[in-house]
Amino acid sequence: MGRPKQKYQIKRVQVTFTKEQYDLIQKLKGELGISDSEVVRNIVIAWLAEKGIISEMLKEKLSGKGDIHEHL
Repeated sequence: MGRPKQKYQIKRVQVTFTKEQYDLIQKLKGELGISDSEVVRNIVIAWLAEKGIISEMLKEKLSGKGDIHEHL
């Protein structure tokens, strides 16, 4: 039997940071995650939430106006 199909695909994104930016990410380890990718992911999610983008997409999803994953 094969692997079960995931409902949503996982995408990998390569980003570049300055030394100062990377040092800040390292300082946030333990606060926002344990790996570089987890910290960066949580920073992005926090920024989206702060800007109200996530709540707007959820409102659209709940009202039936679209798939939330079309926006991500």
